[in-house]
Amino acid sequence: MAKKKPKNKKQSEVWKKYKVDGEKLTKSKYCQKCGPGYFLASHSNRYVCGHCGYVEMKRKE
Repeated sequence: MAKKKPKNKKQSEVWKKYKVDGEKLTKSKYCQKCGPGYFLASHSNRYVCGHCGYVEMKRKE
């Protein structure tokens, strides 16, 4: 049987979910159902989990 070619996978880019402010490290919101390994995507009016579909609405201020 012939060998399969390796697929080119996109990197997870987890480093974009963290922000450094001086000495302080802050993390983006994570899903309440899935746990801290799954980050919420930030849209204009809501946060959404791509894994389970959990939605959290942003507050108007």
